[in-house]
Amino acid sequence: MDFLKIVLIILVIIAVALIANADTGRIYGKIYTLDDEVYEGLIRWDRNEVSWVDVLDGSKDISRKNLRESRRAKRGRGRETSFEIFGLKFKSKGVSFWSSSAQSGIRFGHIKTMEVIDDDRVLLILKSGEELELEGGSTDIGDDIREIIIEDRSEGEIEFVWDDIERIEFSATKKNLKSKLGYRLYGTLTTRRGDEYKGFVCWDIDETLSKDILDGDSRKRRRKIEFKDIKAIERYSSSAATVIFHDNEEIVLRGTNDVDDDNRGIIISDPGFGQVRVSWDEFERLDFSPMGKAVDYNQFDGGRKLQGTVFTDDDESYTGDIRWDNDEEYTWEFLNGNYRGADFYIEMGLIKSIEKRSRRSAMVTVKDGRTFRLRGSNDVDQDNKGIFITLVNGDVELVEWDEFDRVEFK
Repeated sequence: MDFLKIVLIILVIIAVALIANADTGRIYGKIYTLDDEVYEGLIRWDRNEVSWVDVLDGSKDISRKNLRESRRAKRGRGRETSFEIFGLKFKSKGVSFWSSSAQSGIRFGHIKTMEVIDDDRVLLILKSGEELELEGGSTDIGDDIREIIIEDRSEGEIEFVWDDIERIEFSATKKNLKSKLGYRLYGTLTTRRGDEYKGFVCWDIDETLSKDILDGDSRKRRRKIEFKDIKAIERYSSSAATVIFHDNEEIVLRGTNDVDDDNRGIIISDPGFGQVRVSWDEFERLDFSPMGKAVDYNQFDGGRKLQGTVFTDDDESYTGDIRWDNDEEYTWEFLNGNYRGADFYIEMGLIKSIEKRSRRSAMVTVKDGRTFRLRGSNDVDQDNKGIFITLVNGDVELVEWDEFDRVEFK
């Protein structure tokens, strides 16, 4: 057997192995219904969450302890704070008016069990043992969820509504499963400013799998194209897109929110930092490619307390547990901001450092070395509600944005 044949055989073996294990990155578990039925298999959540890297969105309550600490720290400093209601700005001395809830989200890979509490609230038990309650704020939780599908290993594809479910137990995805809904989409997105983002794709905050449909009108005829047949999608105009097939044939589609400025956004889930959401106005091109190695359930740890050292602009430093923006205090939580027209959601545990660059921006360095100057969110500007550090002796220090210099996470 010559060398070329040996190489080809090896490549085939590798390709078969990748295909066989491609779905190990898919959400998997047991769904327990209120009728005492149990189903097990691959899970598709609210249409656009199908992989462990995807995010369950909601809002969480801010603990009374955190609120008390923030008010006490502000009152003790006697600082003037401002707040805004219906466009009118108010100022107060020493007392802050914080909301008792905050937008939140967590990757499915960190969750051990989910229990439905009521029509818009769930109790999550994380792998770390921590408990977390999330409520609606998106279509991910509650009666507005678009669909919950399980590909049961015995009974096939089954769809549930919110009121069907009692709880879900997540577990590592079984090997050698093949989804009838197709494989997870993966590729590289290029923005109109030339930035590139590579990862798992969610198109129009909806289509995530290879058998999902991209639809639009071409030459006055409706076309329905499975994503597996598409090599690339390129912006044609504000109201149209060019679809490129694997044989390099091209067509222009119009007339639906899949291919015009009613598109709700293209999400790239990057295991190295989190998610990027790009609007149609910023989108230029998406090139699909094989996803390679899946990110499986065992690669998530359920999170831990954020720890590190906070430095002030007058050279003081505080080391301990960190609560960022009086809100994010675990590694599974997200830092939000905008970078060159794209909305970023960076998992806190993947951040190496944050450095203030101005009242309105901060430089964020992730652990793989990439840096992004983020703006447009109270996580990274003067509206930050404060960085709280719990020291080893139990004392709590507050560093406000105007005195903050940088933080280095452990």
